[in-house]
Amino acid sequence: IAQHGFTRALDVMSAAALGAGIVASAQELARIISWPPFSTMVHQGTRQGHFLARFDTPRGVWIGLVVFGQETTLGLVQLFFQRLVRDLQSAAPPVAERQEVLAADFERDLNTSLRTLFGR
Repeated sequence: IAQHGFTRALDVMSAAALGAGIVASAQELARIISWPPFSTMVHQGTRQGHFLARFDTPRGVWIGLVVFGQETTLGLVQLFFQRLVRDLQSAAPPVAERQEVLAADFERDLNTSLRTLFGR
């Protein structure tokens, strides 16, 4: 994050964990008070803004975090974020259909693999 002429390192894993916690807490709060789920949360500070949003893809729920400066408007962040979501949703490979595993086939395949592994 560039801020006032210096660069501050962002701990991505901490940001991801905290963002996921915030989204989960907001979802639970909405459920408790019988509101529709929150899809986005915004904080606009004096120096920078934060945009946190959850969205669905064919592969599951994703969470996006955008940190932006005073020179960027929230509307511009939302516009580009919507484009990102649309691109990610269309680029996600389709979810493969789950095939049933038959117990007899599983046991036979396991025994074959074990024989191969141990040379018997």
